[in-house]
Amino acid sequence: MELDPAGLQASRDSGRPRPAGVLDGNAAAPALLSIDLEDYFQVEAFRSIVQRDDWEWYPARVARNVRKLLEILARHEARATWFVLGWIADRYPDLVREIAEAGHEIACHSYHHRRVDSLDPERFAEDTALAVEAIGSACGARPAGYRAPSFSIGKENLWALEVLAAHGFRYDSSIFPVYRRCRLPAAPTEPFVALTPGGDLLELPPATLRVGRLRIPLAGGAYWRHLPFVLVRWGLRRMTRAHRRPAVLYLHPWELDPGQPRLPVGPVTRVRHYRNLSRMETRLDALLSVLRAMPIGEWLASPESRHLAVYSVRGNALVPGWAAAGTAAP
Repeated sequence: MELDPAGLQASRDSGRPRPAGVLDGNAAAPALLSIDLEDYFQVEAFRSIVQRDDWEWYPARVARNVRKLLEILARHEARATWFVLGWIADRYPDLVREIAEAGHEIACHSYHHRRVDSLDPERFAEDTALAVEAIGSACGARPAGYRAPSFSIGKENLWALEVLAAHGFRYDSSIFPVYRRCRLPAAPTEPFVALTPGGDLLELPPATLRVGRLRIPLAGGAYWRHLPFVLVRWGLRRMTRAHRRPAVLYLHPWELDPGQPRLPVGPVTRVRHYRNLSRMETRLDALLSVLRAMPIGEWLASPESRHLAVYSVRGNALVPGWAAAGTAAP
């Protein structure tokens, strides 16, 4: 899964960003489906009541939920990228191998599920190295992709992209281009190449759609459960067919588990986490029936991904182009 030399050279030569997701003919762009592999008690919203040292004591439901999700994907002949928590890989290596053997891509979702904006570069590097070791040991291959817990890479910690590039990752999917997530309202909404002092990294922002002045998040997770589903389905079809942009999607195995234990949380967290869990399988089925789903790595290796915009990381900003970072074209 290499950065495409022709596409990068074309961007260098032009000196300006190029449009992402250029397709031939009238084919719809794909849905780049991803699953954040964690159990229900490991979500960020429960951090104040569930200590990481106590994770071992909660009844695990991850294996049954993963196998349920694998059945759904097999039914639609769909494959996905699984961003695996290192803690899970250490304790369920057979489950990670089962996912890989079913033809899915294995990527990294940190080890301890700590928000990157709560870490300094050294601690982030340590957590990442630990996760890579656990995941590689479980599936026999080094993960090429990374996603931060809660999409927690943004304006204040773009240095994390340099750490990831230096660790050998090919791509990241942690910058969610909505203000509440990354505080980068002008962040690119389409896949792009991020140039860092540590190396080049492909960035895959989760799906959003601009309607008038609004930027609507359609990527998955709670958005699929809380937004009107007719809006989600219309928006994703519009992205992939009318705009012909790849849509980066995500969900969690626990979101297909309405029978999971209820934890004593406040009303906002209770609604956000538990609402419409019983409808998630039906909604996923409906989307997989109309979208062309594939793993992120497969799309990056295809001709569809060759012409990507280029941005240089400069402090707390993403600056369009090569020259802005003082990088000379070879």
